[in-house]
Amino acid sequence: MKKLIWILFALTLTAPVFSQYYLRGEIRDNKGHLLEGVKILLSSRGTVPFFSGYGGSFGIPVSSLTDSISLSMDGYESIQKKWIDTKQFQVLHLQMLPATAQSYQHKLSSATTNLKASTGNMLSVLGESYRSLVENSFIDADKYPETGFSLNIDKASYSNIRRFITNEMHVPIDAIRIEEMLNYFSLATDNNQSAKQIFNCQTKLSSCPWDENHQLLFLNLSAPRLNLDSIPASNLVFLIDISGSMDKPNRLPLLQSAFKLLVDNLREKDTITIVTYGGTVGIALAPTSGNQKPRIKEVIDSLAASGDTPGESAIRIAYELAKRSFIPKGNNRVILATDGDFNIGQTTEKELEDMVSGFRQTGIYLTCLGVGMGNYKDSKLEALSKKGKGNFAYIDNLGEAQKVLVTEFTQTLYSVADNASLKINFNPAAVKEYRLIGFDNRKNDMEDSSSQLEGGEIGSGQSMMAIFEINPAEKGKGLQNPVLANLTLNYKIPKTGVEQNQSFSALFAPENIDLIAPVYRFAASVAMFGMVLKQSAYIQNYQLEDVLQLAKSSYDSNDLLQNDFIYLIEKAIKMAHPPKQRRRKSEN
Repeated sequence: MKKLIWILFALTLTAPVFSQYYLRGEIRDNKGHLLEGVKILLSSRGTVPFFSGYGGSFGIPVSSLTDSISLSMDGYESIQKKWIDTKQFQVLHLQMLPATAQSYQHKLSSATTNLKASTGNMLSVLGESYRSLVENSFIDADKYPETGFSLNIDKASYSNIRRFITNEMHVPIDAIRIEEMLNYFSLATDNNQSAKQIFNCQTKLSSCPWDENHQLLFLNLSAPRLNLDSIPASNLVFLIDISGSMDKPNRLPLLQSAFKLLVDNLREKDTITIVTYGGTVGIALAPTSGNQKPRIKEVIDSLAASGDTPGESAIRIAYELAKRSFIPKGNNRVILATDGDFNIGQTTEKELEDMVSGFRQTGIYLTCLGVGMGNYKDSKLEALSKKGKGNFAYIDNLGEAQKVLVTEFTQTLYSVADNASLKINFNPAAVKEYRLIGFDNRKNDMEDSSSQLEGGEIGSGQSMMAIFEINPAEKGKGLQNPVLANLTLNYKIPKTGVEQNQSFSALFAPENIDLIAPVYRFAASVAMFGMVLKQSAYIQNYQLEDVLQLAKSSYDSNDLLQNDFIYLIEKAIKMAHPPKQRRRKSEN
């Protein structure tokens, strides 16, 4: 009994020394967004780091009534606060660095200096959602000689258009993004690009098939190709939607087949994690080496669809797992596969954009793979991929999965340039007006005076074709200066963030479109197909039959994708001109 009394007395004496308080609070940026993953150091805890959790909140046991706190996070100014009252709930703010603040601004696909925006209409079909786009118009080169556009490897629009036409359905106008249709095909003309570590740009000026008074300026850009033997290790998190809306053959089962194709490309040094969401968020596969292919495929095969769609929580957890397995100088990427129909947590495009913008400084890319029809949310997936510094593809069949994740594996998953854009400065002596075909902007982004041109991610060996429609200046003026336009490519080297630029020139040397290389004529037919489907005001009196004629005169019969394009035009023509129903014979 006496021993017990001494123990109680000793505990009483030492109680003040070990008394615990609980420092609680939340961390926001200067725009009010909650920040998770902020590093927290307390004077009383020495160098032991803590981190803000989900929703930017934190709770840390401390041994005194006051303490000093230090906060730091990539992309934000670090702060220190002394003599914080541990009994009070703390609301702390981090100031964004300029580069981080820009990621929250509205971004443009193309931009012309000091040009005011026009207007556009919103269009949604069958429960699907698409960004409301405003078609680029002709610009006076004398007043606005400088323009530019974002470069990326997105190709989702073409396969989505194919899905509509294959199912004999009308293609929504805002689903047609001509730059992505051009991206879909490999139209490179430089066969030695694999040996180079810089970009190559070929230009061509031709007559315009739909307006004899105009010209077409083709810009054909080829990205350097990574050496396959030196591709860095990958840390990939498969984020797979297994909610109830995915329980259809062209959704979860298609994705399962697609991911198993990707798994076949994995190496021992690659790390794979699988996160699923349907009702709840689950970790189906902890980080696993790429040489465990049977195990990874077994987990993929075991997935079944059910429940709601807590996409917001799933994205947060996927990024957290990607950070835990982060490979310095490696390829760190979340691959989100879904129909985009989020219905739990933050669900609007703006909310999702702001959330993913907060992860831009982590060095983790976001690739989005869209599937399904009827409730497919193209607009959300496009927004997520752009804010996540990644790319976006739509998978409508297993062949497309093979193309995206096997044939174009390095283009899809290995970046050679970040924040890439091309600036063009036209020579008003040669160009009266110009119009960029495709690269149309969202209506809301154009109305925001603070919107900036957003560069994109470019994958290894990617070829990109852009086309301007030119209204030339009066005859003879252009000949005084052979330069039609000066081009400047701007981009950052992945992982290092080092800014690079290259300069090119486009000469004023017009040729008849019938005499130029087939690859350019084929590109013109792809752009024309998009404009006819969009019912563009800039391609009057031009029909699908005219598109087919130009495509057939230029396509490569040995290229399966170009053959498929011919079939697609023919299918669209049949839809536009269905055969007349035979009249039933009179029974009399």
